[in-house]
Amino acid sequence: MHEKTRRAVLGTGIAAAGSGLLAACGSSGPRPRAGGPHGVDGNAMGAPARPGAPADDTPAQYVSPHGPEVAAAERRRGPGPVRTFRLTATATTLDIGARKVTSWAYEDQVPGREIRVTAGDTIALTLANNLPQPTTLHWHGIRLRNDMDGVPGVTQRAIKTGAAFDYRLTAFYPGTYWIHPHSGVQLDRGLYAPLIVEDPKEPLAYDKEWVVVLDDWLDGVGGRTPDQEFERLNAGKGGAVGHAMDDGSMGDGPTDGDGKRGATVTAKATPTAKATATAKATAKRDRPRTTARKKAAPMESRLLGGHAGDVTYPYYLVNGRSPESPQVFRAKRGDRVRIRIINAGGDTAFRVALGGHRMTVTHTDGYPVVPAKTDALLLGMGERYDVLVTVKDGVFPLAVIAEGKGRSAMAVLRTRGKSPVRFPRPKELDGELLTADRLKAAEDVRLTPKEPDRIIRMRLTGSMRRWDWAINGRPYDPSQRYPVREGERVRITFINGTDMWHPVHLHGHTFALPDGGPRKDTTVLLPHHKVSMDLDADNPGLWMVHCHNVYHSESGMMTILGYQK
Repeated sequence: MHEKTRRAVLGTGIAAAGSGLLAACGSSGPRPRAGGPHGVDGNAMGAPARPGAPADDTPAQYVSPHGPEVAAAERRRGPGPVRTFRLTATATTLDIGARKVTSWAYEDQVPGREIRVTAGDTIALTLANNLPQPTTLHWHGIRLRNDMDGVPGVTQRAIKTGAAFDYRLTAFYPGTYWIHPHSGVQLDRGLYAPLIVEDPKEPLAYDKEWVVVLDDWLDGVGGRTPDQEFERLNAGKGGAVGHAMDDGSMGDGPTDGDGKRGATVTAKATPTAKATATAKATAKRDRPRTTARKKAAPMESRLLGGHAGDVTYPYYLVNGRSPESPQVFRAKRGDRVRIRIINAGGDTAFRVALGGHRMTVTHTDGYPVVPAKTDALLLGMGERYDVLVTVKDGVFPLAVIAEGKGRSAMAVLRTRGKSPVRFPRPKELDGELLTADRLKAAEDVRLTPKEPDRIIRMRLTGSMRRWDWAINGRPYDPSQRYPVREGERVRITFINGTDMWHPVHLHGHTFALPDGGPRKDTTVLLPHHKVSMDLDADNPGLWMVHCHNVYHSESGMMTILGYQK
């Protein structure tokens, strides 16, 4: 493979090229273009720094991300037509509507240009790193080969400044996905883009499609950066993942499942007694506050069970635009529009409604559901929903509330005219609201009923005061493993032992929520609630499980699900 380590490695835009067939990958998988030691986001496991070597000192009893098991799983998916892309991560100036800001982005725009392929295609994407820090690329929600998952120190070495990395993966399952870094708090800059995998046998009928990416924004405003915010939240702890616990509690500890049915939970997420007390103490109607900029303004939400977030953002964006200069989507009266909604935020849940319309939810996290009508949706960080609307005649706001933070964002749907419009708060924001626990998986994607072969308990621990976020009382260590074996039905019981909500994300798999609930890869867990989710262990390797609040995960609330040989 030709090495390119110059800073001048620049993308010319994301351009899809031709088709062909990708040869079956060898057991070692693709390699970084530049080997050697890492920088700040380097190989935390201390693997040998030989040129071109992957970050891997996986214990012998576990499947390596670069092992033959991973290559064999990719061959079983089968190579498809190759779609070629080039992407450059770089420092740049971005126009977000209200102002221009200095940040980092893909190809000098936010969101990054959409990547669109067809299910079965092989994606061949070269990421060139022109940032001042090492970086990686994570394919959020894609059930991909493990060595392409983009987790530094686990599945690959971070891409150093001036270097590039060739990602190769088969996008086997259709759906709405997205890409972002998995290095530090880089996600909370402008480094994200939608990834749409089309269904060649698309069952939905619609006239137009609108991809909507939601974000909370602070980078480059008043000198703030996500790294500085992380340091502030860590209160001088140095921002190091894996810091020592200071309360002596080690939680439940890792387990590979003891088979006791008492470790499972009832079908739906269940509040504990403390949750009820917390809800009573914080049950205030969540409406936008005109005093949101005051330091003393609380960030609370009834829908989120109390505290809504840790970071106050000066702007909230829809497709990279603040509400002062919103994106406008045009359609004709009677058009049936598919809206794909992605929450790419770092610390914010969003409530979304289309003024004057009801939405029909068709998918969540890429997988179809039994269609359900609603006025509004609530999305945690990392979640995605697809909805259908039949457009009425006029001008309508796609209204977005930063849940519990008293601020809003907006885009506009128009069938006529160009003149600006001032919109009142759409009544749909306060109407029927749908969350994932009210959805059912479509029949063709439901898991076959089966008792679990293995039960794993993961208790989310930590507090806002101590900023000691962890899983089972243990902050992240890349040597951690929760063992599973290929072919098992695995039940993970998540128990939120904290006073804050967490969007929990699993890499490389989807899980089924209880009682025939939807297939998802990210789900919201409210304070002092618990939920059990089932998955089929069908994608060998080492896979991250973490809170998708980027400040929580980087402080320690993540761990690894490891396939045993």
